[in-house]
Amino acid sequence: MGRLGVKTDYEELRKAQILENQARLASLGLQKTVAELRSISSKPQSEKRKHNKVDYLSTPLRRSNRLKGNSSELALRRSDRLNVNSCLTAPPAQRKLGLFEEEDDEDDIEKRPANAPLLRVKDGLMQHLSPEALARRCNSKDRGTIYDPILGICCHFCRQKKLCGEEDCKRCGDSDMDQPCLGKTDCSICHSSNGVLCRGCLKVRYGEELEEVRANKEWVCPHCTEEKGINPYWICNSSLCLKKRKMAPTGIAIFRAREMGYKSVAHLLMDQLQGVVKGR
Repeated sequence: MGRLGVKTDYEELRKAQILENQARLASLGLQKTVAELRSISSKPQSEKRKHNKVDYLSTPLRRSNRLKGNSSELALRRSDRLNVNSCLTAPPAQRKLGLFEEEDDEDDIEKRPANAPLLRVKDGLMQHLSPEALARRCNSKDRGTIYDPILGICCHFCRQKKLCGEEDCKRCGDSDMDQPCLGKTDCSICHSSNGVLCRGCLKVRYGEELEEVRANKEWVCPHCTEEKGINPYWICNSSLCLKKRKMAPTGIAIFRAREMGYKSVAHLLMDQLQGVVKGR
């Protein structure tokens, strides 16, 4: 009887705790929430939507007038920029900037050297350098210090359109478009952007001095030297040319080249290529 009495007291205490907990839930308003959750979970799941296959062979095909052959009836949408005939004679870069005047001739553009491209800027677009910028322009002769997307000439290797740091350059200093840039090279064969190199890239990547190149009227750029086969195993080591040869760009390889006793990165690559070909 003692054990039965203890069990009865425990059941009564448990019922009292349950009633107390239910009262707390009711005071907090949670009983309604629990009931809603139970009703949602007890609802039967909706049946999956059946996929009805459409027979497209029985329906007519929708085709545009272009596919039906009525393209002549459609009016072409062209902006005023595309309808201007003068813009069609300019190279894409200058055409995008809208820099050329109507009297510009395409033949005149092609005949000019790469380090002296024709650039007739419309009124209001020309921005002259301030005295502070002019003084800062000559701080570095290697690749220049002032970036100019309009007047700057892009180097074939570093791809920087910077004004050169040559003190006597009238093109970069005075914005004289009839003068060549003294800080950029021009190939005697291609006269293209492939032969435009700044002083720093010319020396570090190909081992040549800009003064010697300017004095040599028959100078051939590294790209044409490779293309014409003038120097065996010589290749242009710009990232653009290396990718065309399925080769990885060299990055900053001048330090390794000089440690190994080579004049430039091009001379290092030339020796390595020669060793691969000869099976050394």
